[in-house]
Amino acid sequence: MQAAISISVVKQLRPATKPFEVRDTRVKGFLLRVQPSGAMTYYVEYRRGKRVAIGRSDVIAPDRARERARDILAGAQFGEDPMEERRLAKAHTLRSFIEEVYEPWAKANIRTSAATVARLNASFAEHLDKKLGDLTAWIVEKWRASRINKGAKPATVNRDLDDLKSSLTKAVAWGLLEANPIAAVKRSRIDNSRAPRFLSPDEEARLRKALDDREEGIRRERDSANAWRAERTYELLPDLRSAAFADHLKPLVLLSLNTGMRRGELFALAWPSVDLQAGRITVHGATAKSGRTRHLPLNSEALDVLRCWRDQSADKAGFVFPGKNGAAFNNVRRSWEGVLAAAKITRFRWHDQRHDFASKLVMAGVDLNTVRELLGHSDYAMTLRYAHLAPEHKAAAVAKLVRHPVAASVRESVG
Repeated sequence: MQAAISISVVKQLRPATKPFEVRDTRVKGFLLRVQPSGAMTYYVEYRRGKRVAIGRSDVIAPDRARERARDILAGAQFGEDPMEERRLAKAHTLRSFIEEVYEPWAKANIRTSAATVARLNASFAEHLDKKLGDLTAWIVEKWRASRINKGAKPATVNRDLDDLKSSLTKAVAWGLLEANPIAAVKRSRIDNSRAPRFLSPDEEARLRKALDDREEGIRRERDSANAWRAERTYELLPDLRSAAFADHLKPLVLLSLNTGMRRGELFALAWPSVDLQAGRITVHGATAKSGRTRHLPLNSEALDVLRCWRDQSADKAGFVFPGKNGAAFNNVRRSWEGVLAAAKITRFRWHDQRHDFASKLVMAGVDLNTVRELLGHSDYAMTLRYAHLAPEHKAAAVAKLVRHPVAASVRESVG
């Protein structure tokens, strides 16, 4: 039997007393085998008498199976043998797959490849020596229960599960597995309705004062050090009284509060991506979590911060906030926590500055789509967490439903 295999064709097929096959009219060698039990499996016949299963019809769509068939047929043209590849794949453990196959690909295609691979190795350490084909949904469910019982947060477990699922999906795409063995495992449910943390006016005032006090403390220490050095005719250290900022922390915080940039984006920011004349920062896809380039306008405070910081920066071509030996910063935890303690601000992470930026935009009447673009969210649902901060817009929307002034007509009738 021959037909252009499609979803409608598959739905119309009925099992017979003996197995039969439907050969695709669009790709020679692609076929669907129907068993008396009703099970249907896609195959590709890549050489005379040699075929390999692609997957069951209830797991993979016809178009996806056809594309996989094309890939296998193309590989066979260059001498590849998918049966031999699958034989070798069955010998792959999760460890060898990650080290030999997935990690080299991740380094070339995933910005956070090192962290992703490290998480896979750490989170699934007890399963690294299992064969890929031996991983099951039940094994992963038990792993999840164990992690949560030991205190891991559901969001953390979801992230690790996503990493494993993605890697095994690649194994399927590369012909190392017929199907993702944990595709049916769902993410843990998380209450995303928790209100984002942002600073009250009083907290923001205390934070800014703590930053100023810290700067003054650093300047006093430099003054004292230079006085000591002058008494001994040593070379003096640069005078911090003439600089706009004593060190990196205050400009980092002010820029974060005024742009909503992620910490990694700030640390990776280089001067060529800052256009002071146009008042704009370009966050390139290579350093953005979403992988997409976006352009951020600078308000007057952010622009002043960058102008002053540039004036006192020795390297005006490298990182905006260079660490040791000109490398990018990777941590400001100690100084940040010190400022929060001095300001008596609790439950406020560095990332919450991003929530503060978005929350205050929404409260100022900025529409959610603009906020989404500024934050660089690829998913609109991420931005919806701020929707409740604009109650006046909801009230205005509901008010538009009123077509007849009922109250007024009632008053008139009473009068």
